[in-house]
Amino acid sequence: MNHTSADVHLITTKLEKLRPTQMTVGYFEVTAKREHWKTLDKKARAQAIATHWFPAVHGPGNEYFVVDHHHLGLALIEEGVQTVQMMVLKDLSWLEPTMFWRVMEHNQWAHPFGPDGTRHDYDHLPDSLTGLTDDPYRSLAGELRRAGGYAKDATPFSEFLWADYLRLKISAKRLQKNFDKALKDALALAHGDDARYLPGWSGKFSAH
Repeated sequence: MNHTSADVHLITTKLEKLRPTQMTVGYFEVTAKREHWKTLDKKARAQAIATHWFPAVHGPGNEYFVVDHHHLGLALIEEGVQTVQMMVLKDLSWLEPTMFWRVMEHNQWAHPFGPDGTRHDYDHLPDSLTGLTDDPYRSLAGELRRAGGYAKDATPFSEFLWADYLRLKISAKRLQKNFDKALKDALALAHGDDARYLPGWSGKFSAH
């Protein structure tokens, strides 16, 4: 993630105030984060809030645009958490919106793609984390990584790239009907030669 260290600072903010820089989440992952939160005691929850900083860019209209942790943010909102720590990466609040979004895209800080993989204008981004919609293929891509289908990678939005790959290979009907079978199919596809361009690709299965 690119940023200028001179701009970086921490502030406390309300989750509901954060502006998303993507349109979708994999709701399977949101649910998993909610379940994990439920297992934590009061002290562990306080520690989690103190150490999970939400990276954001200060943008036009004096608003803060979060560039990561969308799944965690939505999960915490749904669990009733209101306040988090935000790490401000850059102050671009003085830019007009067109140039602001151009800089955001240049830094790979935004992903304006809908649940069907279609790109949209930036004014279609939701105003809050609760406006994020579910992309089942993003859920599948997240579970595929956890199942060992590919390695965690620093490439921005790498799971979305995998989601778009799987979108072309596995029908929505199959995914909706049986997630576990779709995941099994995805595991086989993940090691195929035509997936080698994707971040975290771990090669073909051994013949032995």
